[in-house]
Amino acid sequence: LGGSGNRGYLSCFIPPPECPVFEPSWEEFADPFGFINKIRPIAENTGICKIRPPPGWQPPFACDVDRLHFTPRIQRLNELEAQTRVKLNFLDQIAKFWELQGCTLKIPHVERKTLDLYVLYKLVKEEGGFDGVCKERRWTQIALKMGFAPGKAVGSHVRAHYERILYPYYLFQAGANLMVRSLKMGSYVAKPEPGTDPYFLYKFFMKNPLSSKLKVKNQSEVNYGNQYICMVCGGGGDEDRLLLCDGCDDSYHTFCLIPPLHDVPKGDWRCPKCLAQECGKPPVAFGFEQASRDYTLRTFGDMADSFKSDYFNMPVHMVPTELVEKEFWRLVSTIEEDVTVEYGADIASKDFGSGFPVKNGTFKVSPVEEDYLSNGWNLNNMPVLDASVLTHVTADICGMKLPWLYVGMCFSSFCWHIEDHWSYSINYLHWGEPKTWYGAPGYAAEQLENVMKSLAPELFESQPDLLHQLVTIMNPNVLMEHGVPIYRTNQCAGEFVITFPRAYHSGFNQGFNFAEAVNFCTADWMPLGRQCIQHYRSLNRYCVFSHDEMTCNIASKADSLELELASAVQKDMCAMILEEKMLREKVYKLGVWHSQQVDYDLLPDEERQCAKCRTTCYLSAITCPCSPDQLVCLYHIEDLCSCPARSYTLNYKYTLAELKPLFQALTARAESYEDWASKVNKILKADQDNKSDLEELRSLVVEAEKKSYPETDLLSHLRQVIQNADRCTSMAQQLLNGKRQTRYRSGGGKSQNQLTVEELKSFVNQLYDLPCTIRQAPFLNALLNRVEQFQQQSSDLLAEDMPGSSALQSLLDEGAGLDVELPLLVVLRQRLEQARWVEAVKEASDQPADLSLDCMRRLIDQGVGLTPHACVERTMARLQELLTVCEHWEEKAHNMLTARPRHSIETLEAAIQEVDSIPAYLPSCLQLKDCVNGAREWIMEADALQAGGRIPGLAALSELVSRARSIPVMLEPLSRLESLISEVQAWKESAAKTFLLRNSSHSLLEVLCPRCETGPQKSKSKKAKDVSVPCKKVEVKLDSLFDVEKALSTSKDTVSAMATLSEVHQKELESLSMLRTSNESKFQSSPSCLAPTVCLCHTVPAGPMLQCELCRDAYHSGCVPGFKDIQTGLPWLCPLCKRSEKPPLDKVLPLLASLQRIRVRLPEGDALRYVIERTVCWQHKVQLVSPTQHLNGKVSLICLNLDGVPETKKEPERLEKNSKRRLEKENMEGQHRDKIKKPKKKKPKLNKERRREEKRTSSPSNSLSDLSYSDDSEEDWSVCSAKQCQQPEGNEVNWVQCDGSCNQWFHQICVGVSAEQAENEDYICVSCAINDLTE
Repeated sequence: LGGSGNRGYLSCFIPPPECPVFEPSWEEFADPFGFINKIRPIAENTGICKIRPPPGWQPPFACDVDRLHFTPRIQRLNELEAQTRVKLNFLDQIAKFWELQGCTLKIPHVERKTLDLYVLYKLVKEEGGFDGVCKERRWTQIALKMGFAPGKAVGSHVRAHYERILYPYYLFQAGANLMVRSLKMGSYVAKPEPGTDPYFLYKFFMKNPLSSKLKVKNQSEVNYGNQYICMVCGGGGDEDRLLLCDGCDDSYHTFCLIPPLHDVPKGDWRCPKCLAQECGKPPVAFGFEQASRDYTLRTFGDMADSFKSDYFNMPVHMVPTELVEKEFWRLVSTIEEDVTVEYGADIASKDFGSGFPVKNGTFKVSPVEEDYLSNGWNLNNMPVLDASVLTHVTADICGMKLPWLYVGMCFSSFCWHIEDHWSYSINYLHWGEPKTWYGAPGYAAEQLENVMKSLAPELFESQPDLLHQLVTIMNPNVLMEHGVPIYRTNQCAGEFVITFPRAYHSGFNQGFNFAEAVNFCTADWMPLGRQCIQHYRSLNRYCVFSHDEMTCNIASKADSLELELASAVQKDMCAMILEEKMLREKVYKLGVWHSQQVDYDLLPDEERQCAKCRTTCYLSAITCPCSPDQLVCLYHIEDLCSCPARSYTLNYKYTLAELKPLFQALTARAESYEDWASKVNKILKADQDNKSDLEELRSLVVEAEKKSYPETDLLSHLRQVIQNADRCTSMAQQLLNGKRQTRYRSGGGKSQNQLTVEELKSFVNQLYDLPCTIRQAPFLNALLNRVEQFQQQSSDLLAEDMPGSSALQSLLDEGAGLDVELPLLVVLRQRLEQARWVEAVKEASDQPADLSLDCMRRLIDQGVGLTPHACVERTMARLQELLTVCEHWEEKAHNMLTARPRHSIETLEAAIQEVDSIPAYLPSCLQLKDCVNGAREWIMEADALQAGGRIPGLAALSELVSRARSIPVMLEPLSRLESLISEVQAWKESAAKTFLLRNSSHSLLEVLCPRCETGPQKSKSKKAKDVSVPCKKVEVKLDSLFDVEKALSTSKDTVSAMATLSEVHQKELESLSMLRTSNESKFQSSPSCLAPTVCLCHTVPAGPMLQCELCRDAYHSGCVPGFKDIQTGLPWLCPLCKRSEKPPLDKVLPLLASLQRIRVRLPEGDALRYVIERTVCWQHKVQLVSPTQHLNGKVSLICLNLDGVPETKKEPERLEKNSKRRLEKENMEGQHRDKIKKPKKKKPKLNKERRREEKRTSSPSNSLSDLSYSDDSEEDWSVCSAKQCQQPEGNEVNWVQCDGSCNQWFHQICVGVSAEQAENEDYICVSCAINDLTE
C-alpha cells in the first residue's frame, strides 16, 4: 500500500542474468535430442536456455486462423504476486470484519502516503503486540520500519490508526470478544480472555473505530419485553443500548461487547459468535476466471495491440522490452493499481491445428516445405521420437504429447511452475512480440518453494499445492535476495526455449504473440521421473500418467531400444521391482492374503487412482469388498477403510516372477554396452606397463559402430584418443624423417618448421601418456637428450659476465645443427649483440667533444632493444645518467635563455662553471656563454654612457635599451634606463599638453623650435617629403625641422644645442621680417591696378578685416573661426601664426626642472630651455623699457621673439592691461586644473636642503625677488608668497613649498600645482627658476 510498506525492488526492478543462448549448426540441428544432450551440462545449471535455429529454418505457420477461436483467462496482475495477494486477502478480511459490524472500512493516510495495514499488523505482532509496543514506546521505530520519515509525531498517528482499525480485529482473532459465560443465581458473568483489560477496552470504546454510517435502529426492532436479555451480562435493562444480531437474533449490550460500541451501528450487525462463524469460513481457492467473450485470433490481436498502445501511449513496436518488464513487476507488486489482462493459454492443438504442419493435416505444404513435416524440431514430432521416453506412453496427453497453443497479450503471464512429472518442455514462438522468461535450475527447486512459503505462508496454509496451480508469481529480485539463482531471456519469434527437469519457470508476454509448447522426456530423465512420483504422493497430487506402466511398456520392447535408453530403463526397473517387492511383503505381513490379477491397462486413470494420494496405480492396488469402487496404493493400506486387513484384496498387474523376464531382457540389452564400456574404461585407465596397442583401440570403435552403440561421451572420448594417437604417430615419424611441416601443441598448433624444447619435451611426454603404445617414442627421447646437453653447455657459457665472441659463435653453430627450436640460440645471439654495444659505448665515451645528445640517444635506443644484462645495465645506467645530466643542463640553459623574469649574470656565470665539467657537446650551454659575454659588453657600454656625470642623449639611450632587450640576461641598468625613457615620454606628453593646441597638427618640437620656414604657401606634407631625401653634403643644413632635430640629437652638450637653436632663430627672424614686409606692402599704393589678395581665401579685402599682430597679413572676419570671441583692443594672431598655447612662465619652469632631474638630453628639452631663456631675456628687456611695471612672475612664454623686427609703438598702460588679462586667464585655468587637494606638508628631503644651502652660499644675490621667509616661523609660512595670491577659502587649503633656494610656501592653487604634482614632484618657484637660468 502506498509507499509505507513498499520495498526497493518494487520501484526499481533489476533484470536477472541472461540464460545461455545456443546457435547450433545444421549438422547439430539435425539431431534434436543429441544436441539437447550436448548442451545439457551447461543449460541445466540455469534451468532454461534459448536455441536459435540455423538461418533459413522457417517452418510455415499451419494453424487455421479463421477457424481458431478461444475464451481467454482473466488475469488481474496484482492478484498474481504472492505477497501482494496476501495483502489483498488481509484487507478483504479486515473489510469483511468491519462490514459485518455495520461499518465501512476506509484505509487511512499518513504523511500523504496510504498506510499499509498489513505491514503495520505484522510489525506490531512481531514486536510483541499492542500492549508490548505501547509499554516500550516503539511506535516511532515501527513507523521508521514502514518507511516514514522521523519526527512530526508520525508514531502517534500510526498508533492511533492501529488502535482504531487493527486492534479490534486482533482481539477478534485472539478470541477476546467471545466471553466465557456462566449463570450464577440468575446473573450473567462475563470473563475477559487473558491479556485483555476491561478498563482499556472501555477507553477503546470511547473512540470511533471507523468512519461508519451510524443509524439508530427503529423502535420496532428493540423489544422492551423481558424475552430479550444480554447474552453477556444476562440483564435486560438499558433497552436502548441492546443490540439484536441480524444473524442469530441474540441480544447484546453495546457496553458489554469487546471492544464496546459507543452507539448502535447502522445497517446489519453480527454478534461475536456469528462474526467468528462468518469470518472462520475457509477461503475459496484462488484461480483464474474465464473471460465472458470468445475471441478469434484477429479480434484478440486487435484488442491486445489497442491495450498496449493505449497503455504506453506509443506504437506497440516502439515500446522497449525493458520498459515493459519493469512496468509488469511494478503492477504485480502494487495494490493501488488494478490492471486486468487476458491470456489465451492451453489451447489444444488437436482442435484447431498446430502451428507446425503435420502429415494428413488440413494445411497443405509446398514441396520445398515438406521437410518440416518430419523434422524433429516440429513440436508434433519431438515427443514421439525414438529417443523420447513419452513415445511409450499410450495415451495422447494434451500439453505433454500433444502441443498446446498460447495466444498472449501485453502483461499476460504464466506463473512459477514446473512441468508435469518434472519433464522437459520446449516452447516455440511462431510470431509476434517477445516472450520474457525467468527460470531457476532444478537443484534450486526446493529452495524456491521454501522461500515462497516463508514469504507468503498464508497462501500455502490453505493451498499446499499452490505452486502446481500456476496461479502464483513472485518477483525474481525477491527470490534472488534469498539466494535462489534466477536467469532470464527474451524469446523472439522463431526461437526455442527449453526448460529442464524440475526447473521452475515463469514469465510474461511483451505483446500480442502466438506460441506453441510441448513436453518431452529423455533417458536421463528416468530417475527424476520416479522421484517426482514420490513427491506427488507426498502432496496427494494426481499423476498425468503411470510411471510404472511406462517403464513396463519400454521393457517389453527391450530388443529395439537404444542402449542408452535400455541402460536407464534397466536401472529404473530395478528400483521399481525392489520397491514393489518391499511393499508386497509389507502387505502380506499385515494379513492380506487374497489377491487377484487385474489388467490395469484397460481401466482409465481416474478409476485406478489411490483414494489417499491420488497416484495412478499400475503394478498393484488394495481394494475392500465394502467399497469396491475405491482402491489405495500399497503405501496407504491403512487409509482404505476400517475393515480388517484380512478382508482386503491385493490386485496386481504382474507377479514378481512375470517381471523378471522383462528385467532380464533389459539387462541383456544394457549389459552388452556395459561390457564394452568396461573394457574401454580399462584400456583408457591402464598404467605404463599394461598399455594396449593402437590397433586394439580401433577395434573397439569398430565394434561400437557394428552394434550401433549410442553416441555417448565414452565413445566420443575413445575416438578422440585414437585421433590424438594417429596425429602423434604421424608427427613423430615426420620428426624422425626430417619432414616436419607442423608444430605440435596439445590443444592446437601453429604452422611452423621446428618444435621448441618444451614442445618436444611435452610431445615426448604425451607419447608416453597416451593410453596406447607408440613405436617412435624411444627415438624422440634420444633427440631430447641431445637437446638437453646443448642447453647445459649454453647455460654454463651464459653464466659468465661477458663471454668471448668466438665461444659464442661456436656454440651458435652447434645449436643450429640441432633440428629443434632452441630458445638459448636467441639468448646467445642477444649476448653477442650486447658485447658489441658495450664496446661501441666505450669508444664513443673516449671522445667527449663529439659526444652529442643525438649520439647518446642513438646509443641508448640501440641499447634499449637489447636483452637486459648486468653489464649492459651498468653501461646503460652510466650513459643514461650522462644523458640525463646533459638534457637537464640543456633544458636549464634553454630555460635560462627564455626565462621571464631573466636571470642575473652572476646566476648564469655560476651555471656555466658547472657546465664546463660535463664531458659532452651542449649547444644551448655554448649559447648561454655567448649571451653572458654579450651582457658584459652591454654593461660596459651602459657604464661608459653615463660615466663622468655625462648626460646621455635620448637617441643613444634608446638604442642601448633596444639592444638590451635582445640579450636574455637580467641587466640591472636596463630597468633604470627604461625608467628614464618612460619618464622622458611622460615629460613629452606633459609638455605637449602644455603647449599644443587642441587637435593641433604640429609636433612638440615643431612648436618649441624656431620656425624654419614661414611661407604659408608650403604644405607640411611637402616639407616632410622634401626633408626625407637624404642629404649627401657633409655640412649641417638647418632648412627643415628634420635637420634641426638631427642637429640637436647629435649635439654633444647644451651649449652646442643652444647655438644651433640661435642659428635657426636668426633664420626665423629673417624669414618673418621678409614676410611682414611683403604683407604690409600689399596695402601700399601700387602702380598696378590689381587689388591685393589677402586672407585664407586669397581674395581681395572686403568688409571688416583683421590684421595679424605677427605676420601683418589681413583676414576677412568671416573667414576667421571664432571671430565673435575676439576681444577688441587685444593683439590677434592669425591661424598660421598661432601654432601653440602660450602658458605662463611659472607653469613651464617646472617642466624644465623635471627634465633636469631626469638627466636625459632630448631635442624638445633643448628647445624648451631655449624658449625659457628667450622669455627671461624678454622680461629683462621689458623691465628696461618700463622699469615701473611688475610682472609678478606671471609672464606668458613667447614662442617667437620679435627682437629686431619693426614693431608699432605700445603704450605702457596697454601692456599692463594685456598682462593682467593674461594672468587672470591663467589663474582661472590653474584653479580649474588643481581640483585635487592635499594637506599642507613640508617634504623632508635632505639632499634638496643641501642643494639649497649650496645655492645660497654660491650666489645669494641673483634672485629676482628679495623676499625670504623663515622655515621655523608659523607666521612666515602661513602667508602665501605668490605675488598675486588668490586668498583661497574653505575648510582645507593645500600648500606647497619651493624646493629651490628660497624655501618659500605657496598656495597650490596660486602657483598652478595639483596635489598629485606636489606629492610626487619637486616644485621650483619662478624666482628660483630664473636664478638657476641666470647662474
